[in-house]
Amino acid sequence: MKTAIWLYMFLFLAFFDLHAQYPILTPFAVSLGAAPVFIGWMMGIYALTHLPGNLIAGTVIDRHGSRRYIIFSLVSAGIVLLLQSQVHYPWQLLALRSISGFVLAFLSPACLTLLASLSSDKVTQGKFMSGHGVVHTLASVVSPAAGAFIVAKAGYSVTFQSLGWLLIATGIMAIFSVPSSLRQSAPASVMKEAAPAPEPVQKFQVPWRIYILPFVISCSQGILFFELPLRATGVDGIMSTGILFSVMSVGALITLSMLFVNRYSPYKRVLGGIFVLALCFYCLAALRSIPLTATLFILGMAKGIIFPAMASLFIELSGGSKLGRVFSLQSIAMSIGSFFGPITAGQLRTSVSPYYIAFVLLMVGLMMLPISRKPGSLLHPNVNQTPAS
Repeated sequence: MKTAIWLYMFLFLAFFDLHAQYPILTPFAVSLGAAPVFIGWMMGIYALTHLPGNLIAGTVIDRHGSRRYIIFSLVSAGIVLLLQSQVHYPWQLLALRSISGFVLAFLSPACLTLLASLSSDKVTQGKFMSGHGVVHTLASVVSPAAGAFIVAKAGYSVTFQSLGWLLIATGIMAIFSVPSSLRQSAPASVMKEAAPAPEPVQKFQVPWRIYILPFVISCSQGILFFELPLRATGVDGIMSTGILFSVMSVGALITLSMLFVNRYSPYKRVLGGIFVLALCFYCLAALRSIPLTATLFILGMAKGIIFPAMASLFIELSGGSKLGRVFSLQSIAMSIGSFFGPITAGQLRTSVSPYYIAFVLLMVGLMMLPISRKPGSLLHPNVNQTPAS
């Protein structure tokens, strides 16, 4: 448990740093002279460069453990932010965002793999995933408003410098505090003594269609992160956007705190959360009479259900083996969705509401999944099925 607490502390600092950029990146790009279409590509290229990092992460994390890649991601992303504070042209921001997307591609799979390695019990693993979600959400509650406040008081350059040094300091502290995966670092003699009698091994496989879930979720999230800051780009608009992101995070924090939810099937939790998420995007697109803060609050609650449940679902489907590769494939699906989401919104926002596009994508994703099938047949797929990892 002590290891998990240390890891949660560093994750909090890292997520605080990253989420603080959400309400300010779009206004910053506008201040450099970027058009909405360019902003869509800027956000999309970040996700696109995630892909090679995710592909590399899946193999190297399973082979070498998580620690070194957590440190690499934090320090490298901090250096990129320091450089970002000095840009003067949109193309420079585009280049730095592409580098940032690559180096941060290692962070999520490495952290999730390390957390999952702290216990072999599925219930405990589910609690660790919920704890990861709680820490993530706690950071995202205060960081958007904090980032917007710093920009309003000190400007973009000082804000990016402050965030960059915070990431670098977090990475340096992680060198001395974040362990390697416990399953990988245990001495061979101890593992040999504690090893139970050999049992028949059942091969667990993640069906390819399950990766539709992170794709449609990240695509809709990318659309929201693109569209919401475009409401207003002045100082007051940046502050308002930061508060709206924080409201959404408060909603997620409430559902993440409901630990009894972990008793229910992760598959059902994911499906129910996606359905509520789709309804929220429909409200954003068509029901403008509903207060924006109320819709975003419920949207955040849906996200608080989805993300820990999705991590638990992938752990169950994989049987607890090759988690680095499994979470890497999940991150790849999310990167592809995050790439197409803002680019599609930037291209089509003059003819159709981007929120409606997100609603359609989420509903199509739900229809492509076996909602009527028994959960057990999905969580224990046939060994003859084509593997996804």
